[in-house]
Amino acid sequence: MKSKVKSQKAKEIFPFVLYLLLALTSGVVMGLTVAPVGAWFLAWVALAPLWVMVVEKSQNLEGRRNKFFLLPFSFYLLPLLWGIGYHGVALFWITGIHPMDWLGVPWWPSLAIAFFCWSFISLWGGIFVTIWAGAMTYSRSTTIACLNLQKSLPRILIGTAIWCALESLWSAGPLWWSSLAYTQSPHNLVILHLGQLSGPNTVTAAIVAINGFIAEAWINYQQASNKRDESHNKDLFPYTPTPLHPYTPKPLKYLALATGLLITLHLIGFFLYTRPIAEPPTAALEVGIIQGNILNKIKLLPEGVQRAIRSYTEGYLTLVNQGVDAVLTPEGAMPFFDKDLAATPLVAAIEDKGVIAWVGAFGRKGRSYTNSLFTVNSQGELTSRYDKSKLVPLGEYIPFEEILGAIIQRLSPLDEHQVHGSPHQTFDTPFGRAIVGICYESAFPEVFRRQAAAGGEFILSASNDAHYSAAMPFQHHAQDIMRAIETDRWSVRATNTGYSAFVNPHGKTLWISGYNTYETQAATIYRRQTKTLYVRWGDWLTPLLLGLALIAFAYLWKSR
Repeated sequence: MKSKVKSQKAKEIFPFVLYLLLALTSGVVMGLTVAPVGAWFLAWVALAPLWVMVVEKSQNLEGRRNKFFLLPFSFYLLPLLWGIGYHGVALFWITGIHPMDWLGVPWWPSLAIAFFCWSFISLWGGIFVTIWAGAMTYSRSTTIACLNLQKSLPRILIGTAIWCALESLWSAGPLWWSSLAYTQSPHNLVILHLGQLSGPNTVTAAIVAINGFIAEAWINYQQASNKRDESHNKDLFPYTPTPLHPYTPKPLKYLALATGLLITLHLIGFFLYTRPIAEPPTAALEVGIIQGNILNKIKLLPEGVQRAIRSYTEGYLTLVNQGVDAVLTPEGAMPFFDKDLAATPLVAAIEDKGVIAWVGAFGRKGRSYTNSLFTVNSQGELTSRYDKSKLVPLGEYIPFEEILGAIIQRLSPLDEHQVHGSPHQTFDTPFGRAIVGICYESAFPEVFRRQAAAGGEFILSASNDAHYSAAMPFQHHAQDIMRAIETDRWSVRATNTGYSAFVNPHGKTLWISGYNTYETQAATIYRRQTKTLYVRWGDWLTPLLLGLALIAFAYLWKSR
């Protein structure tokens, strides 16, 4: 008797283990869409297996909800593993912060910190997907046996709306990077142009909806086949499917809709992608960038400080001799506070040559400091300043510091506390207003949209990705490509160790630097005052999808 019970439990556990492995594997496949692998096309199918499992498991477990209307914990393991697989692979580069000897952290504690950071962001991504699956089941859209398109479309709409709403919520917080939209950058520039309509959530919605149609094709086939087998005894009542029979599976209809939607969205993106870019000579601006290639472990030591002074001063003079109008340096290029910056040889060279520079340094803010970009004019004066508003949790500040400050050792290389800049800054230059993003801010489209709406005419992106592997700066470059397309602006990227680049408003990379190399480069960009729908109205698509999802929810509820 006991052996039979064990055998029965094994039969129940084995399929569930396969489900867990499938969920994790499909999440990992989604993680392969970004650098270093860059298999962007997998994003259009990698979510479908999870969609199928969420729908099938929630239907099988219907009636087993507890008093909080939650399904058993085993159900939530599926989306949790999918999210961990996706974010764990996509953000594996975070482990590159180890070893942190440049901060004086011993080897083993450094490894523990790196593992904790990677585990936490993977789990954070898993929680995102778990909430999505839970919201799908709570809406009861997954508990409807959708044997026809009329019932499946509301479910696709609801699933897409919930995902976009969660991405909006997550990107409004301090910890965000891996939107589904960035799986298409920099390879699929055509679909990224949908971002001009309503930001990155437009691309995300397209990916989720296509995956939903593919998943519904499989669900339709499975459920219709099961219903047919349950309703007909083949020995007594021979069954011949007909086009009018309610249990005839029609997965090709769903696949045709998925294909048609995919083609239509790409055609819209292609129309936006092929529009000519106006390049009037009066709007031209010759900009040079300096990639200093100074490793973090020596950056704040006397050797690193002297190397920074020498590299950026010589690079500035080289670019000035090439006839540039302005020079951009990376984030924290000069490890000085604003009051000390004026006494450096770089500022003396700027005053001597009369060509302005945008210099990455530190600014004072009361008893704290900011990570800033300064405009140094031809007289050597600091005429404008942008303070980084999106700081890296733990890396640049401690969340809930009044509670955790005594427990977690701050990782910042400076003694003072680094603080956030205002989210409503503008950055005026002698050539017009610029849009500024410092490092981590590239993952937050609203930072760029707001500045574009306020009159920003070109993008200046300053970063320091020296403590990560090459995959991270390439993903960072992919983020900046999206911001250039969404705002319809030319973008200049200056980084410490790579990848520095020039990007046009269509997301084309006109030049990109090497990695871990010292380089100077000049190119012509153009100031633009256009305003895309996204710049004008922000993310209007997500509220629209949520409104339609409420209507769909009411329809499904009535159908029950």
